[in-house]
Amino acid sequence: MIYLITGGERSGKSSYAQNLALQLSSTPIYVATARKWDADFQNRIDRHQQERDERWTNIEKEKHLSEIDFTGSVALIDCVTLWLTNFFVDTKNDVSLSLEEAKAEFEKIANQKDAILIIVTNEIGMGVHAETHIGRKFTELQGWMNQFLASKADEVVLMVSGIPVKIKG
Repeated sequence: MIYLITGGERSGKSSYAQNLALQLSSTPIYVATARKWDADFQNRIDRHQQERDERWTNIEKEKHLSEIDFTGSVALIDCVTLWLTNFFVDTKNDVSLSLEEAKAEFEKIANQKDAILIIVTNEIGMGVHAETHIGRKFTELQGWMNQFLASKADEVVLMVSGIPVKIKG
């Protein structure tokens, strides 16, 4: 089972996803995809970890999610945007190669036995138009990956101002 939780910044995606994970399992896995870019980002990561209690197993994995055994687990992957950023930076902003690598990595985890995946992503194309060429390229990458994930998901929820709106499933 694959859930995709999408929406704009601060729309309530992560809170909704965490509550869903805890409804489905008493011991979910939290997969953080953030790369520790600087001290401020590390503080953000620390704050998010403190929000989760002992029920959670926390795993940090920047790119290769297929190295995690999700068999028989409920796993929350937060978030696709940061995960894609890692591919985008490592491919020197190559949209096609980033998309190809991310899709291949996702396909490896999508078919794990008895796994429930809850995936958080951002609808960055619904906001302000990116000022830079690189920003516009990344917005395209994010949009294409979101379409791919939504096509694979059993249920898609769009978060709007903290309200979940089921759009698929």
